[in-house]
Amino acid sequence: MEKCNGENKREGKLKKKVAVAGGAGFIGSHLAKSLKDDGGYYVVVGDWKENDFMHWTDFCHQFFLLDLRDMANCIKLTEGCSEVYMLAADMGGMGFIKSNQSVLMFNNTLISTNMLESARRHLHTVNRYFYASSACVYNEHKQMETTNPGLKESDAWPAKPQDTYGLEKLYSEEMGLAYMRDFGLQFRCARFHNVYGPKGSWKGGREKAPPAFCRKAICSETEFEMWGDGEQTRSFIYIDDCVTGIRKIMDCPDLDVPVNLGSSEMITMNGFAKLALDLCGKSNLPIKHIEGPVGVRGRNSDNTLIKEKLNWEPKVRLAEGMKETMRWIKCEIERELESGKVQDLSRYCSSRVVAQTTDSLDQLLVKTNEDKASL
Repeated sequence: MEKCNGENKREGKLKKKVAVAGGAGFIGSHLAKSLKDDGGYYVVVGDWKENDFMHWTDFCHQFFLLDLRDMANCIKLTEGCSEVYMLAADMGGMGFIKSNQSVLMFNNTLISTNMLESARRHLHTVNRYFYASSACVYNEHKQMETTNPGLKESDAWPAKPQDTYGLEKLYSEEMGLAYMRDFGLQFRCARFHNVYGPKGSWKGGREKAPPAFCRKAICSETEFEMWGDGEQTRSFIYIDDCVTGIRKIMDCPDLDVPVNLGSSEMITMNGFAKLALDLCGKSNLPIKHIEGPVGVRGRNSDNTLIKEKLNWEPKVRLAEGMKETMRWIKCEIERELESGKVQDLSRYCSSRVVAQTTDSLDQLLVKTNEDKASL
């Protein structure tokens, strides 16, 4: 399905046409909106779902509802584009990644390889290609201590990501670098470190720790539930900083290696929970530690390379970003209460592990059979 709104012109001149794969997702929609609001871009978005919190006209000029596991759809999305931003991925928080490794690896490998090859087939127009990688690529043995000093880009090798989500990301990085060497495609790559902010998943099992902590802090009355002992450490980057970083990396003439895009402000999960509770005026609520997936023991971003190349690093402090995220999620919960969609907030006081299903794989098989039948 295709939707279109707005001309590809500005003051009589053609705008630069860009494609954002996965542009209906959290990071993708914020990036697409930034490009659209810039005024000089005609933004085309492709995704297999629509955005839950924004209408497509808020963040792009043209929207394709399509499955990027199909090469033909990727070629359609990138046609006539001068830049391609590849943020499409089947993903979620630890409660999803840990229990869906086979499905994630299958889906994401298809999406990543198809999008990269579609850009090669449009090399006569595509100047640059951005790939959204992840801090999950890093060697697990470099993340065994809570006092992690910061992961340098070279710490991805020798390769030993903790899960298949990170392994696929690392493979796709290398494939992009190979396409740059072999075909001259200008490849840019950022390793995201836990992006958070308003207008992203905050319930249902695919949400990351920041929105989950906001939701629990708002809804919990007797205790704050947390997976693990809470001593594991992380850093988090606010969505506005992430979008700024993506655009700076894409525009940099000589940043042709993967680079960290994350904050170096590390915090324990216990400290993070306290921050969330403080923002809700519930500082005395006890933390209940339970069994659950927790990921690596310690992870932080070393920003030496990005500061060297861009003379920039993320600016938004965690407390500031969490305040904005908390405000937005509180409004979402209030909206659900007012509409009657939910009456009992206790359901939002816990996180859940999402059981793996093969629904998305089966849907691809159904489509393949339908295509064969139409021949």
